[in-house]
Formats: sequence, structure tokens, C-alpha cells
Amino acid sequence: MLTKWGTAVVAVAASTALMAPPSDTNVPEAPAAGPSLTNAPQLPKPPPIGARGQLGLLQPPSGAAANVAVKVERDGSLSITEQVTVPGGQHLVRRIPLKVPAGEEQDRVYVVRDVSVEGTGKAEPNGEQLVATFDGGAATLKYKVDGAVADVNGAQQVRWQVASGWDGELSRVSASFSAPTREMPTVDCFAGPLGSDRQCSLAETDHSGVVRVEQDKLPAGERVDLAVQLPAGTVPANARFEQIATVGGAFALTALAGLGFGALALILVLGALAIWLLRRRDKGALTAGTGPVDVLMREGDRVSFASPDGVLPGQVGTVVDETVDVVDVSGTVVDLAVRNYLWIAEVRGAGTVDWRIARRNAPDEHLAAFEREIYTAILPDGTDSVLLSELRDRGTVDLRVAGEAMYADVVRKGWFSRRPDKGKSKLTWAGIGLIALGLVGTAVLTFTIGHALLGVAAVLAGVAALLGASWVPPRTSRGRRLVGQVRGLLEYLHTVKVADIPVGDREMVFSRSLPYAIVLGDVERWLRTFEGLDPSADGSAGLYWFGGLEGDRDLRRFAAHLPSFLSALDGLLAESGHLRSLRPEPVPA
Repeated sequence: MLTKWGTAVVAVAASTALMAPPSDTNVPEAPAAGPSLTNAPQLPKPPPIGARGQLGLLQPPSGAAANVAVKVERDGSLSITEQVTVPGGQHLVRRIPLKVPAGEEQDRVYVVRDVSVEGTGKAEPNGEQLVATFDGGAATLKYKVDGAVADVNGAQQVRWQVASGWDGELSRVSASFSAPTREMPTVDCFAGPLGSDRQCSLAETDHSGVVRVEQDKLPAGERVDLAVQLPAGTVPANARFEQIATVGGAFALTALAGLGFGALALILVLGALAIWLLRRRDKGALTAGTGPVDVLMREGDRVSFASPDGVLPGQVGTVVDETVDVVDVSGTVVDLAVRNYLWIAEVRGAGTVDWRIARRNAPDEHLAAFEREIYTAILPDGTDSVLLSELRDRGTVDLRVAGEAMYADVVRKGWFSRRPDKGKSKLTWAGIGLIALGLVGTAVLTFTIGHALLGVAAVLAGVAALLGASWVPPRTSRGRRLVGQVRGLLEYLHTVKVADIPVGDREMVFSRSLPYAIVLGDVERWLRTFEGLDPSADGSAGLYWFGGLEGDRDLRRFAAHLPSFLSALDGLLAESGHLRSLRPEPVPA
């Protein structure tokens, strides 16, 4: 029989034998999740084994620490509770990023809601971050997250940074993760700077399917990134990704950009067709004509000359060939003489022939701007008459201002939509505007929402408009109609019968029509038609605007001398080098 003391010794020995590990190494260990014995002595829990065989953390944290609980709700949102402990006298700030890089061209976007803080702290979302501040003591931060669940390769992945954006070091981060599934999830946990693949100190799934994570000494600015894989269809996927506004991504061919280029192609085709039709119509106006034009206005038994659409001799050539030529100026000088502003006379010397241009009336409001400029270029203020030889000795006649005025005048009259030599049309300005808009739009779209090819399409449309503007005929429908009427004027010059004109009006009709015949290259025919005209039939000594042949009873000597005057004047004007000096060939009716 044992004593009371002996009984106690036996009991301790038996208990010690029960706690001792079996001596036979072939005896299998009990399952980690086996049943617990009610009366078994309570032993200390063995240290946990990390994912890489490392020992878990045993010492309590000596500085700031965070314990995070992540729960996946059945609607796919995450309910997160962060218990933060900050030593007294310290102040920590956490900036939780809500937009995280998910590749070279995408960001993963999260949405945080239902934010609350208990204890010594506060939190406020600001669009791309959730900013939480903690003072010395304990605080609990709660919030919900949308956008953490994604369908990946026939499964689902839940990803969230359980620790990130801290402005100070955490001595320990611990986290738990649970989801509504019976299957064991697999887990990856990364620690360190963003993009680092260094694994956490501990990441494992316990027997109940809860993921446990621990990380010691997380430096400021580093993160603990948790990625848990769940079976497909566990919860609704809600991950959202945004394209990063990179230069390469901005110029990707999207559906919207494709639509823009499709519209551009359609506009180019329609624009090319419209230009082709306009050019065809403009070319046809030069050859079709409108038939005979009645330029002889009859009032009772009197006849007068009236040009179609009020066109002046200097304007006719520009409307027809779109260029201001020397002959246009020569025709204008003769027209100014016919209209009694100038007087032309032949001056004979010792074996020489010269020509005098004299002032008869000063230029007034009845003259067009280009006519006043031509008048002033030949007879400046203070000069009443001049010889062509004196003009040549004085230097070239400056006709630049007169040429500019002639181009401007045909536009003002509505015969051209722009200056035919170098003017910019509305289409030109539209092209410049489109190019400017496209360049600005490309830059803005590149660094904002993308679809930068829409801006490129606008630039291409502007370039096409500029090119098309140079192909669009500047002559308007009114100008094309006038061209047809000019051909009718030519037919009049070819077919007029002197006998049909009253004797008293023949000299006026001849003189008023002569400048148009000069400009249109039909002067010789016109002179032959009226060579038998008696300029003294109206009681004057000769042509009222041309001197030196007084007493002639016909225009035969005039018909021989006028071409000499025109040649001398053309040569003088051509020396200026400002105008084209080609004399037009006679235009067939």
C-alpha cells in the first residue's frame, strides 16, 4: 500500500510519460486538426511553420502594429477591419491606394465605402486614396471594398493590400482572410516595395479554411499584398481595370477611332467627287459659252455699248485666265482714253516715233480701284502728260499695287471666291483650323482618355482640306456665267455689221468695244471691220481720244499705228516684271 506521497509521485510520473514523445520514429503523428481530449493536460501550442518552413512570430510587437481581418461577402465585396496599435506619442498616417498597377497598360481600380473609425484615429477617402491617421493608442478602422474579386483562368482571385502606404515602420502586420467556400483556398503573400515578389514571413491556411498571414518589420512605404485563389463562381466578380493613358495605348485603334477614320474616308471620297465636278463645270464654262450676247443697247434710233455683267476690259482677262497680264493693263489704258480720262497721241521726230499720254480728266469715283492705280502709275500727281520714252528713262512703271487691286476687285465683284493667284479660300482656313484642332486634340487625348487617333484623323482631314483647296476652282458660279458671256462677247466682235449701227453711233461703238478686243486678242479683226469708218462724220477732226491722225477720212492709218502703240506700251509695262507679258492669241468664237 502506497502512502499519499507515493501516490502523488506515481501520478506525476504517469503524466510525464503521457507527454513524452514516442521513442519509435515510425509511429505516425496525430493530425493537426484531430479531436481534443477533455481531460488531457493543456500543453503550449507549438510554434507555427511558415510557408517556406520559417518559424512564425512569437514575440509581441515592440512598436506600431496592425491586425487586419478580411472577409469576402456573398455579394463580392470585402469587409475589412484593421486594429491598429500606435505607441504613445507617435503619429502614423496610412494612405491606402485605390488604383494599383495591374500590368504595363492597366490599373486596377478599387472603391471604398462605409468608412468608420473607433478610437484615436480618423479616415477620409479622396478619390484615389483612403487616408487614415492614427495617434498614440488603439484604433479600429472599418470599411468595405468593391473591385477585389476577378475571374482568372477558370478560378477567382481576391487581391488586396492588407498593409500599404504607411509613413512609418510597423513592427508587425498580421491578417486573416475568410471566404464563403468549403474548399481550401490557396494563398500568395508578397511583402516589400510595390512590384517585389518577396514572400511574407508567414502565409498559410488553417484547418477551418481561414488564411493566416504575418509579416514582421514592414518598413515605411512598403506593402503586404495578399492574393487568394477561390473556386470559380464563389462570389460575383467585380474587378475593374482602367487603361493607362500611355502614348502607345492612346494611339491604339479603338472602335471609336475606327469610326472616326471611317467618317474621314467617306468625307474624302465625297470631297474628291465634289472637286472633280467643280473642275469639270469650270472647264466647261471656258469652252461652252452662252451663245450670242447682246451688248448693243438700243433706245429709239440710238445704239450704245454695254459689257456683260458690267465687266471692265482689265477685268475680262483676269476672269478668263485667272491672271493679271500686261495686256489687261494696256487695254485699261486705252479704255481710260475712250472714257475721256486720258488722251493718246502719236509724236513724230527726226526718224523716230514716240507716244504721248496726257491727262484729260482727273480720276474720280467712277473709276475702279485698279483703274485709279494704273492712272496714277502713268501720270503721278503734278504730271499732266508724259512720253513713253520718258517713262522708260524714268525707270520701270510700278504696277504691283495695280495688280493687287485688280485681283481684289474680281473677288469683290463676286466672280471669284478668293484671289485666283494666291488667296486663301474658306476651305483653306477650314483646313488650317482642322489641323490646329487635330494637333491640340491629339495632345489632350493622348494624356487623358486616349483615342488619340481621333485627333490624327482631324489633322489628316485638315491636310486634305488644304490640298483640296488648291484644286477647287476659285471661279464662282457668277464668274463661270461671265466666262460664258465673254465668249458671247467674242462672237459679237466677230459678227457685228457696221451697217446695222447708226452712223452717229458707229465711232462710239467702235471705241467702247476696242479695249475688249485688245484684251481678248481680237484687235486686228476689229480694226479691219471698222477700217472704213469716217471719224469726222460726227463733225470732229478725228477719233476724239487719239491724236496725230487728224484729217483722216477713215481708220486705215489708225489701224496700222495702234498696234505700234500697243507694242510700245506692252514692252514698257513688261519691263516692270510684275505682270505676265504674254499677249493672248485670238480666241475662237
